[in-house]
Amino acid sequence: MGEGQRELIPQSVTVTKIIDETPDVKTFYLALRDQGGRCSAPFHTLPGQLAMLSLPGVGEAMFSATDGGDHLQLSIKKVGRLTDELHEMAEGQQVGLRGPYGNGFPMTEMQGKNVLFIGGGIGLAPVRSVVRYCVDHRADYGKLHLVYGARTPADLIFLDDLTKHWPAVEDFTVSMTVDNGDDEWQGHVGFVPAYVEELRPEVANTVCVLCGPPIMIKFTLNVLRKLGFQPENIYTTLEMRMKCGIGKCGRCNIGHSYVCLDGPVYRLDQLHELPNEY
Repeated sequence: MGEGQRELIPQSVTVTKIIDETPDVKTFYLALRDQGGRCSAPFHTLPGQLAMLSLPGVGEAMFSATDGGDHLQLSIKKVGRLTDELHEMAEGQQVGLRGPYGNGFPMTEMQGKNVLFIGGGIGLAPVRSVVRYCVDHRADYGKLHLVYGARTPADLIFLDDLTKHWPAVEDFTVSMTVDNGDDEWQGHVGFVPAYVEELRPEVANTVCVLCGPPIMIKFTLNVLRKLGFQPENIYTTLEMRMKCGIGKCGRCNIGHSYVCLDGPVYRLDQLHELPNEY
């Protein structure tokens, strides 16, 4: 069996914990369990890397992974057959897993700089892995500012992080907005791009990590340019294009670049050098 074929064989892992984030988003904790019941991570990931999750007879898909020490976390939105089946699973069941894939965010290059995180909807999942790394290595980074938006208050994910854990971190500002509020929502109402422009985050010595729906990214990039951010200081991720993860199927290539091998994390100036196919 060739090396590429071996890389495509998933290992069986246990779903040790499931958290209901929103009505259509769940976070799955995955681990290997020994005969004594002790858990260990299937593999360790860098911020921004991905894992391929599979169910026999159903399919497989790539998801952003968050390294949790003795487990791996995948936050999954219910959008189709595979994710429908995953959302019906119970703790203790088995799934297939392979990875990690992708380059991850350049955390060493970002040291000493302020970091602006911008996420929309389930796009906070890949951003969260970067946030957690910066929090765990707090002395290596400057001011942290997260701007996050969702459709409604009920669609906000990682609420404990957003409202308790991250606001308690030194020099960490969390700004949340929703497209449509409700009777209990006391926060900001409006779209993420306009909210970023309203907040006017610090530009000097700041890098931006941006992930969310394509339309949000498009209009947020316009705002960031208007505020003075340079393309070499803006990072985004194109994991939605990935399929096999090892550069064999060709589904993810953009010009000469394979997202699964060269990405999924790109600086905006790197994307400007590629054909406008993303």
